[in-house]
Amino acid sequence: MDILAAIKREERKLEKQLGKLNHQLSGVRAAAKALGGSAKRKVGGVKKRVLSAAGRAAMVKAAKKRWAKVRKQAKKAIS
Repeated sequence: MDILAAIKREERKLEKQLGKLNHQLSGVRAAAKALGGSAKRKVGGVKKRVLSAAGRAAMVKAAKKRWAKVRKQAKKAIS
């Protein structure tokens, strides 16, 4: 089987599926518009999480403690 021919066949199949999906999407958008809404996705609106200075300091302290333990075990393994 010719690999290039198989790839082109797959490309045509996917293009056909894409056309069908675009047609369906435009139908859904038209229906939403007729009902007075918008079918477009709204990106954003998610609030950014804020970490307090104390919380950050606690995380840093815990990380340093974990790394100290790792270094201690590595030092033991070398000796």
